[in-house]
Amino acid sequence: MSVLERSPESPAVADLLERVRTYLPEDRIELIADAYEFAESSHDGQMRRTGDPYISHPLEVTKLVAGLELDQPSLIAALLHDVQEDCDVPNEEIAERFGKEAAELVEGLTKLGSLPLRVTEEEGGGVQAQNLRKMLLAMAADVRVVLIKLCDRLHNMRTLYALSDDKQRRIARETMEIFAPLATRLGIWQIKWELEDLAFRYLEPERYQEIATRLDATRLARERYIEDVAAGLRVQLDDARIEAEVTGRAKHIYSIHQKARRYGREAKSFDQIYDLLALRILVKDVAGCYAALGVVHATWRPLPGQFDDYIASPKASMYQSLHTTVIGPGARPLEVQIRTYDMHRVAEYGVAAHWRYKGSSDRSAQDEERIAWLRQLLEWQRELSGAEEFVESVKTDVFDDQVFVLSPRGDVLDLPTGATPLDFAYRIHTDLGHQTIGAKVNGKMTALNSPLQNGDVVEIMRSRSRSGPSRDWLSENLGYLQTTTGRQKVRQWFRKQRRAESIER
Repeated sequence: MSVLERSPESPAVADLLERVRTYLPEDRIELIADAYEFAESSHDGQMRRTGDPYISHPLEVTKLVAGLELDQPSLIAALLHDVQEDCDVPNEEIAERFGKEAAELVEGLTKLGSLPLRVTEEEGGGVQAQNLRKMLLAMAADVRVVLIKLCDRLHNMRTLYALSDDKQRRIARETMEIFAPLATRLGIWQIKWELEDLAFRYLEPERYQEIATRLDATRLARERYIEDVAAGLRVQLDDARIEAEVTGRAKHIYSIHQKARRYGREAKSFDQIYDLLALRILVKDVAGCYAALGVVHATWRPLPGQFDDYIASPKASMYQSLHTTVIGPGARPLEVQIRTYDMHRVAEYGVAAHWRYKGSSDRSAQDEERIAWLRQLLEWQRELSGAEEFVESVKTDVFDDQVFVLSPRGDVLDLPTGATPLDFAYRIHTDLGHQTIGAKVNGKMTALNSPLQNGDVVEIMRSRSRSGPSRDWLSENLGYLQTTTGRQKVRQWFRKQRRAESIER
């Protein structure tokens, strides 16, 4: 009996297949339906802590995977992601029934599922480092494994209320420290925002409720304001003969909390946090983006220092948009994002766009760039001597906020916020870092411990006669190096020197 012939008590299955049909050809549907039947049979009698039949979990995860428009093997693996571990179904049977590709994804998910990414102090950094390595290696091998894992984590966060307080806090902390930043780095904003909000709800429930209540109290007034502003802007864009879609942008509780904390030191009120009032403009092409920006700035006065061009300098996740903040009607700050429809799709799907069903297996060079940072991290991993150093490197060099700087040739490099020209040099090459004697930023001589800003052009001055790095570079007070990898490369140089001196003695 096929899924479509099932009794009407399972409308969610029909909803899933209906969603999948919007982007997959009909000949791919039957095997997905078979996978659902197999999962339902395998999980028969199992219940979740919420009181729902267990099959509800893989089904909801697969709906999220379908929302990313991933391919048929990904959908099958999402439906079957717990049958190997929870139902003792051999991976060989999955391969025989549903194909080798889906079976390999299930195997990867099974291995990831058993890795606690936050560990107790007793277990130590070595366990956490090993588990992070395994997750990152799984991503490097096939990023679909982690995309499905993110969907799995999102549904588990949606149903976290059924667990004990201790488990809620532990899982929420792991989500905030590992999974939400990972979704950020992969550029999957629709998952990132919800993971952050859900984790924040359990980690700081009082603060979460305070922001939610204040947002709710001002929602109608804000929505009216945005509707009026959007209508006025549409008229201006029409007059300029720019075809555009103008909408209000969703407000997210955790991002508001972050901005409130940042702006609190400046004595700004809740209503002044820019993200409370936000517009998004979608146009057909890049020329339309800059033309729309001109209309926005001609209509309202831009706020100094609040413009970012991520079209000219995309983020590491390949995110592109123009960001500006203007003084809107009523002297209220209004944040505006401008992007093309293609850029919007990448912003929503991120690295998942690499695996969306395209009718072929071709992958572009740009697709490969999306996870180049990951392969680079795994290269550094081999150079890092200690487990704790690797964990710190992942958290600071991968999951921190980023600045995007350029080499003199125009290559874009991403570094953690606060990184210096010396960090830049070590990112380019270890030997360049060791031989650095100075730096120019935007054509001007700059101290090696000066923090870099978005869009800086950095030129490193080197001396091949220089014997090696300075010990001052390791001083936290002097601030020469902000990245773990840069500091570790300097430490390695001095360790090698000590070994050489011991041998000579």
